[in-house]
Amino acid sequence: MTAQPEVPLASFAGDANPYPGGDPYADYRTADFPFEQYVNLADRQLGAGVVAANDEFFAQRENLLLPGRAEFDPEHFGHKGKIMDGWETRRRRGASAEHPWPTDEDHDWALVRLGAPGVVRGVVVDTAHFRGNYPQAVSVEGASVPGSPSPEELLGGDVKWTTLVPRTAVGGHAANGFAVSVEQHFTHLRVNQHPDGGIARLRVYGEVAPDPEWLTVLGTFDVVALENGGQVEDASNLFYSPATNTIQPGRSRKMDDGWETRRRRDTGHDWIRYRLAARSEVRAIEIDTAYLKGNSAGWASVWARDGSAGDWVEVLPRTRLQPDTNHRFVLPAPVVGTHARVDIFPDGGISRLRLFGSLTEEGSAELRARRQELGG
Repeated sequence: MTAQPEVPLASFAGDANPYPGGDPYADYRTADFPFEQYVNLADRQLGAGVVAANDEFFAQRENLLLPGRAEFDPEHFGHKGKIMDGWETRRRRGASAEHPWPTDEDHDWALVRLGAPGVVRGVVVDTAHFRGNYPQAVSVEGASVPGSPSPEELLGGDVKWTTLVPRTAVGGHAANGFAVSVEQHFTHLRVNQHPDGGIARLRVYGEVAPDPEWLTVLGTFDVVALENGGQVEDASNLFYSPATNTIQPGRSRKMDDGWETRRRRDTGHDWIRYRLAARSEVRAIEIDTAYLKGNSAGWASVWARDGSAGDWVEVLPRTRLQPDTNHRFVLPAPVVGTHARVDIFPDGGISRLRLFGSLTEEGSAELRARRQELGG
């Protein structure tokens, strides 16, 4: 089969127009990036955080990881000037009246702890509402540091930083996307803006690479959880909310923090297919419909498959679900598998799926080999 040419990512450059009034997103520049199929490793719900920044004079660094798109209030000013929903540093200046301009090396930075360590597939640096005060260029570096390092330790000379996004010009009031092809395991990122300016949001898309030693010590854990390396491979319908919500940490906090499909007008049913952290032995199941009251699934069944070519085996027969309820099931015998599927009937939604079990010897060896391959 002939290889298809790689489609270049959409890119944006230069200032956006001054705010014209009305909908501030009317002239926002954005695109669908192929790597957005992956999970956001910088999600606060996973435990991500902006642990330090060299400057946050106009707007705080923590805004970078807020969920949802940035908001804009043209009348919102404070003692330091316009208050922006993002991270914004002061204007850099040169060393003297003869050289009032910043040097080519001058830049601002923020350190981001990923919520789950993993392989980065793409980064979006969103400059929404930063029209004339966005950075001229950005760059992103990654590091893998075990434990819970302090900002001082991350900035120490013994930490190796790998370039994920080289210094690249960006546009104002735009979603600037960058594909990443570095096949390594990272725990922290350093986001640089050259020479100064503001970034509204940072999204880091990739695949979780869990620590096999930690999972082995845990013994029984949720083998499909996002933070443990589980993934959503496909789903029948994503009309109202993403299927990835079903394996996020914690219980759902509101209706759109789960998975909900559109209303069916046929005799079919909806489903989600998952890949487990690795080959595992599953012993118990939770299906939660928290906050889904008039729109929860009516019934659900769970299936498992051992290997990509294996047959699907029903491990939980079609069972009636109650609205806004956490349902728990102990399996009569452990089930070994690498993939799982939840079917809901006929439509509606669930908020969380938990599959409790432990890694098999093969699964543990697979994760160790993968972690070593990634340099973790």
